[in-house]
This record gives sequence, C-alpha cells and structure tokens, in this order.
Amino acid sequence: MRAWAAGVGLLLAALAVDAWAAVEVRGVRLWRAPDNTRLVFDLSGQVQHSVFTLTAPDRIVIDVNGAQLRTPLDRLAFGDTPISGLRAAQRTPDGLRLVLDLSKSVVPKSFTLAPNQQYGHRLVLDLYDQVPSVAPELPPTRVVSRPVPVPVPVPAPIPVVSSPKSAAKATTPLPRGKRDIVVAIDAGHGGEDPGAIGPQGVQEKSVVLAIARELQQQVNAEKGFRAELVRAGDYFIPLRERTEIARKKGADLFVSIHADAAPRSSAFGASVYALSDRGATSETARWLADSENRSDLIGGVGSVSLEDKDRMLAGVLLDLSMTASLSSSLNVGQKVLSNMGRITSLHKERVEQAGFMVLKSPDIPSILVETGFISNPDESDKLQTRSHQQALARSIHGGVRQFFQQNPPPGTYIAWLRDSGKIARGRQEHVVSSGETLALIAERYQVGMAELRGANRLRSDELKIGQVLDIPAASLAAQP
Repeated sequence: MRAWAAGVGLLLAALAVDAWAAVEVRGVRLWRAPDNTRLVFDLSGQVQHSVFTLTAPDRIVIDVNGAQLRTPLDRLAFGDTPISGLRAAQRTPDGLRLVLDLSKSVVPKSFTLAPNQQYGHRLVLDLYDQVPSVAPELPPTRVVSRPVPVPVPVPAPIPVVSSPKSAAKATTPLPRGKRDIVVAIDAGHGGEDPGAIGPQGVQEKSVVLAIARELQQQVNAEKGFRAELVRAGDYFIPLRERTEIARKKGADLFVSIHADAAPRSSAFGASVYALSDRGATSETARWLADSENRSDLIGGVGSVSLEDKDRMLAGVLLDLSMTASLSSSLNVGQKVLSNMGRITSLHKERVEQAGFMVLKSPDIPSILVETGFISNPDESDKLQTRSHQQALARSIHGGVRQFFQQNPPPGTYIAWLRDSGKIARGRQEHVVSSGETLALIAERYQVGMAELRGANRLRSDELKIGQVLDIPAASLAAQP
C-alpha cells in the first residue's frame, strides 16, 4: 500500500513537472512609444521569470522558467527602438533564456498579465529610455548587473515604419504676450491594450486614434488654439501618466476619446463623462497624502504650489481647484454632448459622472467622450468611416470652442479677442455640480442673487445636480 501511494505521488509530481515544462512562448509583439519600448511575449500558461542586465555590450537577459520557444524571432522589426537583436537559447531543464542586444542602455521593467478577452497569459517587458517619471503601478523588476557571456546567434534586425507624426500647428503669429489655448487629446487604450473589440475584429484603440488625429487637425487649424496628442501612435500609456503628459504640455482641457462596448449589441449612442463627486473626493485625499506631488498639484490654474502650505490650507486650495475643474468639466462636457447630438444618437442626454482615472486631474478640466458603441454593428461601421470620424471631431471641436469663447483662460489670444470686443461674449452657462449653492455660484461669477434668480426664472434657491444656469451677461467681464 505504501509503495502504491509512493508511486502515485511520484506520478503526480512528474505530471506537475511536465505541465510546468509545457508552457510555450507562442508569439512576440513589439511597440515603440516616445519614451519606452514594450515587448510582449504570448504564453500558453503562467510562468515565473527573472530579468538582469549585462554590459560591454549592453544586453538584457530574460530567464523564463520551464518555458519553450514556439515562435520565430526573426520577424520583429526593431526600427527606431533601442533593441538591435533578439535571440534565444533553450536551457533545458531550467527553461528558456531570451537575450536582447541593445544599441543603448535602458531601464527595464517586467511583469506578467493574466488572460483577458483578447489575449492569454503574457510576459511584458518595458524598456524605458530613462527612469520613468511616472512609474507604472506594477511590481518592480529585480535588476542585477553581471558580466555573463551568452553565446547565442543574433538574427538580423528588420526596419520598422515609425508612427505617424502629430499634426503640426499652423504658425500664425499671436499678439505679443498672448498664448494659445492648449487642448490635450487622449486616444484611449493603445499597444497591448486594444480596448473594446467590435464586429469583424475592429479595435477601439485604432478607431479612437483616428478620431483624435482628426480632432487635432481641426483644433490646430483655428488661430488661438493648439492641440496636443497624448498618444500619437499604437503604444500603451498608463492611465495616470496620461494626465501627467497633459499637464507637462500645459493643457487647459483634457479630452479622452473612447468607443464604448456593451453585452448587448443593440446598445447605441454617444456619451460624455466628467469626474464623479466620489472620485473627486478620493483623488483630493490621495494628493494630500502624497506630499511629493504637492509642488506640481495645481499648476494648471495659475501655477499655485501647495508644497509650502500647511495641510489645512493645502486641503482648502485643493478643494477649490477640484470644484472649479469639475464645474468646468460639466460645462464643456454638456456643450460637446449637445453638439454631438446633432450628428449622432446620444446614449444619455446629460453628462454622466464616473470615477475614471483619466478624469482625476484637480487642475485641468477633463472629459471622457464615448463616441459610440463599437459593439453595435451599425455604429461600428460608422465609426470606421472617415466622414463620421470628421463629423465627430467637428462636434467635439465645436463644443470646446464654445466653452473657451465664453471662458477663455487669462493671457490667451481668445481672452484678448473677447476683451477687445472682437468676438461676442455669448451666453454664459454654469452646470450645477454636487455641493454647489446658488450663493456660491453668484459669488463665483460676481453677480447678485436676485439677478441670477431672474435670469433663470427661479422660484427658490434649490438647485439640482446637472441643472444648467444662465449667467447674466453683465457679470461676464468680472469672470476670469
């Protein structure tokens, strides 16, 4: 009996070893971003791995325990990446060793990903040209430098076509001391993250990048505005890093473009989102808890630093900044949604609110535009056409223009036009957000309570979230 049990134990152990050794590397994919290169290895199962660097010459070694290579490596196009070659050696029974030959030193970060609807198990290696300013929220890779020779043949690299350049801004000179209004356009997903998948395999990341590029061209064609793409090609950017990129570009507005998906293919219509009140509360708490970030916190609304303020004052300033940002987000979002409703069906008539990570900037008004349901066959077909992409971009651009003509940031060309009487001040609106009272809104726009009530035919001071108020024209000159 004991012998039988021992035999069964040995058999199970052998099966376990065989199962572990059966993990295969079935594919390799590569993306180049402005500041990093991402390699993704598609696996048949979960693995353990380690990464270390070598010098003279620069190399990176990836040891994948119990894995076997089942895909060619000579089809990768390294082009403008720091990788000059990729080679492999089977280190039976220890597993697989992959070696990246480098043309310059990089900072590697590696991690594994569980299966999703699009891919199975994956091993991801990010090669940063420099130490990333906003590190991905992932476990760090243990990197050890040691001079280990790896005598494996190197395949010849194949050139890769670079990502298209961002649309250039027309160089029409502005009056001295006046600047452009900067709109950061974020095409959702990218690279390893395809986003939603529509009928016939159309990927959200490709559709929204095309719309983002079209919107950039339209914005850049208008004097006084400049559009900056957060993602200019097919590569992945961590969510929190997207808002950091916008902040570094001096953005006055952040617009994230997506194409929704739903379990039911019949779902249809465009939507616009702003940050939820719960999301705003959690984000202000996170910022206050992270003292290292305070110096950069509200640079988008007057370059006010919080690093020299005590916690209570910093909290007050941060709440004011977040409240103003959220109010502006709801305002511009409603204008964009109204314009989109003229060229496509709407999923909801009002701006929705959610805790999306890309909307959590306390100093930059931010909206997320769902251009339609890519899971709906009809909308998926429309989203892929150039004419519909142009129409969507025009509607977003129109809403953004209306908002900034009524609310131009100080020192901008558009503010100068408005103050000079060269553009009509127009009808100013305010979208009520949670916690706002009529008195607070009147104080913000420097208008009397009675005047505000009269302009909106209010019978009481009670307001509803999402309610749109007209701001009397006489008060607009006082609004910064």
